[in-house]
Amino acid sequence: MVTRAVTQLYDDVLRPSGLRVTQFSILAAIAGIGEANLKQLEDALAIDQTTLTRSLNLLERDGVIERASHPDGRIKAMRLTSKGRRALGVARPLWAQAQDKVLRELGTQAWIDARRRLTHLLHVAVKKRRLGRERRRAQPSRAPRPPRQLDRRSMRAPSAARR
Repeated sequence: MVTRAVTQLYDDVLRPSGLRVTQFSILAAIAGIGEANLKQLEDALAIDQTTLTRSLNLLERDGVIERASHPDGRIKAMRLTSKGRRALGVARPLWAQAQDKVLRELGTQAWIDARRRLTHLLHVAVKKRRLGRERRRAQPSRAPRPPRQLDRRSMRAPSAARR
């Protein structure tokens, strides 16, 4: 509930830029990296791949990001377009206004404490995601099971008792 309220505050302030706070975060991350691939963005933003891919597709459709060529064709790298740089240029001072409002409401020390705690949670989430990926890669692939034969009379798998 708190997250939605804070997101709404930033979205309201960012409205003149045409960006939502989630889009702003993605564009700012890409701008900071230069050309960013999915893994870099997943780790930087702690967003799952499905959500990130959907957001990137919408940003690409809107012409604010574009795919960048990468020596490894399997890697999807993204970069800002001139339209994306302009949108981010409009959004940054608006985001700063929202940030100032949050700081005034919370107070500087409470913000420092909240940011420290949230940063810790981010590191825990990224580490957990990374460990999950490593476990999935380390598991041997299972051979597919052969299809079960159906009993034509009942159209169901035969029970062990009927064999």
